[in-house]
Amino acid sequence: MKTLVDQLAQYGAYHRDRRNILTHFVGIPMIVVAVTVLLARPTVTLGGLAVSPAPLVAALTTLYYLRLDLRYGVVMGVLLALSVAFAHGAAAGATATWLATGVGLFVVGWILQFIGHYFEGRKPAFVDDLMGLIIGPLFVVAEAGFTLGLRPEVQAAIEARCGPVRSV
Repeated sequence: MKTLVDQLAQYGAYHRDRRNILTHFVGIPMIVVAVTVLLARPTVTLGGLAVSPAPLVAALTTLYYLRLDLRYGVVMGVLLALSVAFAHGAAAGATATWLATGVGLFVVGWILQFIGHYFEGRKPAFVDDLMGLIIGPLFVVAEAGFTLGLRPEVQAAIEARCGPVRSV
């Protein structure tokens, strides 16, 4: 299994333009919430409890993040739990509202991603490796932490492999 730095550096190589990273700060959370919202509607009843795929997918994804890094995994788990809570609220509403929320967030989030990659001049990471779809949210959390001065050793290791982020 690739390490945290392996995954973030591979993803980071596609994201060295500050404008691209900024679009990801908005677009990726929108996409994550959208997917969670769309996965919150189909439910099955188990022992009298309605269960959707959303918490299962969030839990499995969190386990992967925890395996990469405990601190990032905890942050991602909290963020995914918040996303699931929001998603279940959205899924409890009218079908049109649920669908508009999920699809709307998804479409706008991806538009922002592609605008960012226009600035980058490079295709999205997931085109070459589907793991980019899972690493993207972690990359945003890591970049937010780097902005706050957290985990400089991780930032340095990533930059040693793919160079620093370019300012506009």
